[in-house]
Amino acid sequence: MTTTAPVELPDTASGVLAAARSRRAVADRAEAELLELAVQWAVIHPAETVDDAESYRLRGGGEAPVGLAGPGAPLVAEFCVAEFAAAVGLGTEAGKYYLGHALELRYRLPRLWGRVTTGALAPWKARRVADQTIGRALNVEAAAFVDTHVAPVAGRIRPAQLDRLVDEAVARCMPETAEAERRRASDSRRFDIDHDQVSFAGTSLVSGELDLADALDLDDAIRGIAGQLADLGCAESLDVRRSLAAGELARRQLTLDLVPEVEVRAQRASKPPVRKTVLHLHLTEAALTGGEGVGRCENTRSPVTVETIREWCGHPDTDLVVKPVIDLADHVHVDAYEVPDRIAEQVALRDHACVFPHCTRPARRLRPNGHGCDTDHVRPYDPGGPPGQTCTCRLAPLCRTHHRLKTHGSWTYTAIEPGTYLWTSPHGHQYLRDHTGTRDVSVDRRPPPRD
Repeated sequence: MTTTAPVELPDTASGVLAAARSRRAVADRAEAELLELAVQWAVIHPAETVDDAESYRLRGGGEAPVGLAGPGAPLVAEFCVAEFAAAVGLGTEAGKYYLGHALELRYRLPRLWGRVTTGALAPWKARRVADQTIGRALNVEAAAFVDTHVAPVAGRIRPAQLDRLVDEAVARCMPETAEAERRRASDSRRFDIDHDQVSFAGTSLVSGELDLADALDLDDAIRGIAGQLADLGCAESLDVRRSLAAGELARRQLTLDLVPEVEVRAQRASKPPVRKTVLHLHLTEAALTGGEGVGRCENTRSPVTVETIREWCGHPDTDLVVKPVIDLADHVHVDAYEVPDRIAEQVALRDHACVFPHCTRPARRLRPNGHGCDTDHVRPYDPGGPPGQTCTCRLAPLCRTHHRLKTHGSWTYTAIEPGTYLWTSPHGHQYLRDHTGTRDVSVDRRPPPRD
């Protein structure tokens, strides 16, 4: 029997943080080396080592070549997977995923692979990208697009951001696939009320999938009626009031206006549009002229096809407002402490979200009951100081939680340039936050040297 001496744990907060960061770096380096060994194992067992693979397939037995990654990655001998998986403590299926991620990185995502093997990127973050590019069956061009755009920021990109980038890669590099997915999503819209399994309390389950604009309209309508019920004295919870509001909404509109199209157009011309939901849609000039097929919906922070935007804007009940382009590099300032809407709008468009490390709360309120970020003075406002302190170059969006943390929690930050911020934690760790995400730039974060 062997015994291991107990690890002597640090007795100070700073010591615990330093030890934790050091162990994390060692674990990341070991995981990177294991990925390299996985690739080497696949190289030693290529598809060519399978004897008479075609005859085995025809007989329905024996070993066959298998593809574990996307197009452009080599095939491997099927039976080699189980042995490698067992050696590293994985089941065979989990071993397929692991080897597939390693091959995907090595052969289809070379920029990410280079960052992993040099210790600049944690392997688990790279594997998260590989899992997406394999799962979405990206072609070579789309995978290269993801690799090019993700590699510099892979350590900071959030899962939702990665999903959106993969969607954009499909839209740009696989337009036929993107259009097919859009049509499938459109065809999958439904609204179901299950009367077959009514509960003992007399409730039914409602589920569905709606067009985004319709879903936002429905949400606004139900929220409004739920608020009216509360004002009228209903003491039920918000969830219960929303369920009651759905019934009230149904009873208010029992029939459609079955009138000739000519009369419908006349009615629409004589009354204002009824769609009140605000969608913030961003398009480039190239998209407007047909040269690019991707736009962005700020409400969902996701790419959408130009065709989808065209359908939303072309709805007869839509009130379309086109705002002038805002120069995000322009310095706009006032002498007062209060931040006017035009400056807050520019700051929100520039930074998109709260600029605290890793926070993703939208900078401005995108829903009627939502909460946007506060527009914070990076340097405290000095009533006796020089004019122009409330300037776009000295302001940043902070959600209420992180605004309080900055004000009362000993966190500090500096604007390196508009949109780029250096944060310092109470224990002196530093994080660089910009439009690509958050990067830990503390001195003790440098990876240990490779042997």
